[in-house]
Amino acid sequence: MTPGPDLQQLIDTIREDAASDDVLAQLGAAATTINELTSTSDAALGYFVDRARGAGKSWVEISAVLGVSKQAAHKRFADSWTAAAVLDHYTPRTKAVLVAAKEVARGFNHPFLGTEHLLLALFSQPEALATRVLLERGITEEAVAAAVTPLSPAKGPSKDVEAALSAENPPYTRKAAHVLQGAVAEALVLGHNYVGTEHLLLAFYRDSASVATEVLTGLGLDETAAWAAIRAALEELTKAK
Repeated sequence: MTPGPDLQQLIDTIREDAASDDVLAQLGAAATTINELTSTSDAALGYFVDRARGAGKSWVEISAVLGVSKQAAHKRFADSWTAAAVLDHYTPRTKAVLVAAKEVARGFNHPFLGTEHLLLALFSQPEALATRVLLERGITEEAVAAAVTPLSPAKGPSKDVEAALSAENPPYTRKAAHVLQGAVAEALVLGHNYVGTEHLLLAFYRDSASVATEVLTGLGLDETAAWAAIRAALEELTKAK
């Protein structure tokens, strides 16, 4: 196993980052560094937990490897995408998509947030990288809505809808929660320290049975094509800098 930095190396790095002999400046640099290390470590561990879940491993098996109870493992990783440390890495556009997903769900009178709502919510951010990728391939909001409706039809008005969508903890479906977890993992795969709409788009493909994946594939954007499009868009952004 590759060893991490020892204590002295970490202290030296923090002092260098602080660029000051002031003890409070160094303390602030230390707090920032440790928080970033903790967040990255949790996300990295979550990535491998997500891979294990995708391979069909149970929470009992995963918890045994981690040396914690099944309940503790599930609590930490199944719901960890809502943690402030993770949400802090979401870009403003990605956060806006999560907010817009609620409005999409309201439009369908759905008392839950599913992958279909997240996918349609991407169009609330037309300048987002993922949305541009979709539009460049002729995948419009209208086309997505038309494909979503037969798979997840609108319901009649219900008081339960507003009660659910106004709750402190958004009522994401299991598949939607998996997408949000997967977006963090996709960011790690690409070596990014943020979670953008491109990572959200790629994460849809982690569950072939979700409404969003079925719609995207049906409209001609399978996982291979999505990855190629995202990589090309990222390369263009890098060249433009």
